[in-house]
Amino acid sequence: MNKKIAVIGAGNVGASCAMYLAEANIADVIMVDIVEGVPQGKALDLTQAGPVRGYNCTVKGSNKMSDIKGADIVIMTAGLPRKPGMSREDLLNMNADIVGQVGRDIKKYAPKSYIIMVSNPLDLMTFHMQNVTKFPKNRVFGQAGVLDSTRFRTFVAMELGVAPTDVQAMVLGGHGDTMVPLPRYTTVNGIPIKELIPNDRIKAISQRTAGGGGEIVKLLKSGSAFYAPAAASVEMCRSVFSDEKKVMPCSAFLTGQYGIKDIYIGVPVVLGAKGVEKIVELKLNKSEKSALQKSAKTYKSHLKILGY
Repeated sequence: MNKKIAVIGAGNVGASCAMYLAEANIADVIMVDIVEGVPQGKALDLTQAGPVRGYNCTVKGSNKMSDIKGADIVIMTAGLPRKPGMSREDLLNMNADIVGQVGRDIKKYAPKSYIIMVSNPLDLMTFHMQNVTKFPKNRVFGQAGVLDSTRFRTFVAMELGVAPTDVQAMVLGGHGDTMVPLPRYTTVNGIPIKELIPNDRIKAISQRTAGGGGEIVKLLKSGSAFYAPAAASVEMCRSVFSDEKKVMPCSAFLTGQYGIKDIYIGVPVVLGAKGVEKIVELKLNKSEKSALQKSAKTYKSHLKILGY
């Protein structure tokens, strides 16, 4: 039997996830959305692309959550998108209800699944999803840091005119304005970027990374980023399915690491067949650790709005 991945939401992010998953050819895909015909139509379109793009997995669409039954991984993309001038935090109460309902359905129909959260505000919705499902915390994690680090890598590559794949970067903290890019842990084929880029430009690139999602929202004027978030989600799926044990910055539940506990926040983790198998504690300097703890404190205060 093929592995099965359920994508909740057939909007731009969900449909892009389904496309990248199909092309990765690692599992059958079921895409679920409340709008009749949309997931079915997009799934059929993707299926018809298979003979040309070279994949044989099945892609189906549905309006029934019961069709996620038996899913190995659930990628949660459903929710209201950000609009210009709206922060991720503005979405908190609006998307909490959506995540709550989906979480109850996941618990009912796919109780053994791993959940990758994409819905914003990411770290808060990941906490909420775990609380609703009561799944082990290693099986519920958020995509944030993979996307943020990818943006950082891209901007560094653009600055230097080098291959983006040669750049490795690390971004910690919440998936929002309080994220913490770490230039000290960012390299170009092993060369620290501090040896290649002036400090003022590194600072500018870090600031652009923190506002990376908002920049796209302003350009699109309606909706938010979807290609890069989807690509990051599929990279995480691959690491779990293939037990690659990749070190990725994900929104994970902390129990005292970095002086933070009882909250989901972006940190480096080992991602493998058991989900979050280990949290990697980097040696942060005083300012980096302070910024990470400040980010966590901000999100803890937002959790109170949800009654936690």
